This record gives sequence, C-alpha cells and structure tokens, in this order.
Amino acid sequence: MRIQVYGLYNVEQFQRPLEVITGLFFEEYELLFSPVAAADIIVTFSLHGEETGIVTGMLIETESSREWKGEYRIDLRPCLNEKERMKQWKNAVSHVYLTLFQQYTGLIQPWGILTGVRPVKLLHQHLRAGLTREEAHRKLREDYLVAEEKIQLMQDIVDRQLTVVPDLYDLSHEVSLYIGIPFCPTKCAYCTFPAYAINGRQGSVDSFLSGLHYEMQAVGKFLKERDINITTIYYGGGTPTSITAEEMDRLYEKMYESFPNMERIREITVEAGRPDTITPEKLNVLKKWKIDRISINPQSYIQETLQAIGRHHTVEETIEKFHLARQMGMNNINMDLIIGLPGEGMEEFNYTLAQTEKLMPESLTVHTLSFKRASEMTKNKEKYKVADRDEISEMMKSAQNWTKRNGYVPYYLYRQKNILGNLENVGYALPGKESIYNIMIMEEQQSIIGLGCGASSKFVHPKTRAITRFANPKEPKVYNENFMHYTEEKLKMMDQLFQ
Repeated sequence: MRIQVYGLYNVEQFQRPLEVITGLFFEEYELLFSPVAAADIIVTFSLHGEETGIVTGMLIETESSREWKGEYRIDLRPCLNEKERMKQWKNAVSHVYLTLFQQYTGLIQPWGILTGVRPVKLLHQHLRAGLTREEAHRKLREDYLVAEEKIQLMQDIVDRQLTVVPDLYDLSHEVSLYIGIPFCPTKCAYCTFPAYAINGRQGSVDSFLSGLHYEMQAVGKFLKERDINITTIYYGGGTPTSITAEEMDRLYEKMYESFPNMERIREITVEAGRPDTITPEKLNVLKKWKIDRISINPQSYIQETLQAIGRHHTVEETIEKFHLARQMGMNNINMDLIIGLPGEGMEEFNYTLAQTEKLMPESLTVHTLSFKRASEMTKNKEKYKVADRDEISEMMKSAQNWTKRNGYVPYYLYRQKNILGNLENVGYALPGKESIYNIMIMEEQQSIIGLGCGASSKFVHPKTRAITRFANPKEPKVYNENFMHYTEEKLKMMDQLFQ
C-alpha cells in the first residue's frame, strides 16, 4: 500500500505519528511525503488559524476516485510557546488522519491516536491538573478518540493505583531500583531484553556480579549520604534465578549491606520467570532474605507452543515449581500469559486460562504478543503464524472476563509498538497483591535507578517532572569492562537531580 501525503509543512514533525497510525491499519505500507507516481491512496491536509486551529483532510483512493473527508478544530490560545502549539497541531493532524482511515477501512481503533506506552499516565495528568473525572474522560473521548471501554479501564486502573499507593503523587523524594541480571537458560523467540544463555559463561557471570556488587555499593552509599529512601526493588533480566543459589545469597547480602533503611522498603520482587531455574535451594535463599514476591511465567500451557518459542521447560515443570514455591512459603506469586502466540487461537488460550485457574496466582499479567524489531520472531515472521485481529480481540475479552470472574482487578497497563490487534498488556491482581514497582515504572512519579547489565535509569526531576534517561551497556562483556565508568556517570546525574 503506497500512501502519498500532501499539505504538511515541517514534515519531520508529523512523520513519526502518521507512520505509527498507518501501521495500525496496514501491515505492509509505504508512506511518502514527496510526490510520486502510482500512489494507492492520496491524503491531503490543510492547516490554518491562529487562535482556533483548523485541520481539514481528504483521502482519495486513486483506483476508484472515492473520497473521504475529515475536520478537527483546536484551541491554540492556552499554548504558552511554539512547542505547545506544535504539539496541538500534531494531535489535530493525527486526529484527522486516524478518522479518515477508520472511515476508509471500517476498522475502529479503540485507543484512538494514543500510540504511546503509558496511556494511563495521561489520565493521571488530567486529573492532577484539576479536571473532573467527566472532563478528563471527555478529553480522552473527543480529543484522542479513545473508546469508552478503554477509558473505563484506564479509570479503574487509576482508582486501584491510588488505593494501593495513596501517596503515589508524593514519592518523588524516594527512588525505586531495577537490578538487571542478563542471563537466561535460553533466549525466547519473542524476546529483545538483554538475555544471554548462561551455559558456558561462568567467567562472564563472575565478572558481572563483581561489577554489580560495586554498583550497588556505590549507589547505596549515595542514597545513605543524601537520606533518600527506596520504595521498591525489582530484580529483572534475563532471569535473575539463572545464577546459582550461592550467587543469589551473596547478591542479596550485598543488597542489605548497601542500601539504606531496608526495613522501610515496601516491596522486593525477583523474577523467577523460567520455571527451569527454580530449585529448593534458591527458594530458601529468597526466604532467608524476606523476598516473597516472585514471577513464575508459563506464557502458555500448550507444550508445542513453548517449544516453538524457545522456552525449554515443560508445562508440568511450571505447575510443579509453582506448587514447590507455594509449599516453601511464597505467598505472592505472579504469572505471565501471552495472547497471540504462534499457532494459538481461542481454544488454546482458554485452555491456558483454565489451567491458570487451578493455581490461582496472586497476580497475572496478560500480555499481547508484540513483534519486536530485534526478536527472532520478527526476523523470521513467516515461521510464526499468529491469530488475526478479531480473534486476538476475542482472546483479550476472554482474559478480561476470566479475571473479573475470579476476583482479579486491573492495576497497571502498558502498550508496545507492533502489538497484535493494537491492544495492550494489563496487570491484574487479587486486591492487596498488586506490584508497587509496576505502578511506579508505568506512571513515572519517581526516579527509577537501573543497576546491572542492560538496566536503564529514568530520572524524574522532583519539581519540573522532566525525565532524563541513562542506560547501562546491554552486553555483559562491555558492562564488565566499563561498570566503574557507568557508575560514576550515573552518580553525577543523581548528584544534579537530588541537590
């Protein structure tokens, strides 16, 4: 599908949003901003107005000469500078463009022009700015074209988050920590996280852990000196339980030695996502250091699916390790499921939900498969056949009905590029078992300091709310050779932030 766009000045300002919206309607497309011959669709814009901005658009299907038209008006008077005006123009152009293609294809996009990762954050912002719930919902509906069902989901999540973390808006004086362990038994086909097969890498693992211990000690010293408390700690990766029980024990001992006021931390989570990494010895270490929130991730209860996506554990092993963790006192277990895995439809997904119901983990994150650019699955798409948009949507509805029926409530949500069906990932929990870290990372109300390989720090300025990012190297070799440098650079940024 070749789409020609006319009438936009400063094309680079509009190009990315229009590309993302085009991708919601067409899997294969070429979006062109300079004249070419033989375009399948021509979209023409007209932008004018000083106080009231008016965007009109027309879509023409060249083969049939059929036309579709759209218009949207914006109030530019509240804009304080040119940056704010341009943001309004971009939203208005996106509004008209989405409307034209919804008319042309008959496909309604329930998230409207919201293509970012954190839609719930926008609702938080509107409410904090003093809008009533009705005013905020109207803006989402009219300005962003969000469907009523998604607005209600967002509101349910906001309400739940403020119940779980009543001081959510007042935590900028604290930080949370993400600690990345970049090793896994094998790498899954859909994965783009820093994850390296651990077999044969013991020297690299030893060097990495030494660097991580150094980084934890240095950051902990900074936090102690500034009297900055930690809200949550999250061990991710990779699979943090890929390392040995002895290495885990030393790591958590270093955590308690390094960080301030450990008794005040609200939550510590360790992803034990791969059941093939869980042993009684490792569970004993977790108990020793008072860590009881873990993830054991089946993704699917169809053995053929697990083999197809590169997860080298069995369905039986998932169930067995869940029961083992429960017997050993783990009382806050999360599980992840993925909608739209290769070869799976409604029947297979409903079977996975039925198996999950036999275990009843405290929380459940329902992901929609995303074709991430660097993943094995995206590079070899022809090997991985997935369900169509309608069936994906039905699977999501099935998950929503199942969670509601079993007493789970939605408490966080995020979206990804190239997500199937233009849907979302939703975290559900039994009331009182929500992950505080997941809320903090999604709503960006405080700084998250990333330690370890592939860990990204996100510094949120306490007053301006401006966000600055800093990433550690993704490759263990580069991290092992440069961890002191990256630690010092991070400390400099933290020094500027917490003056």
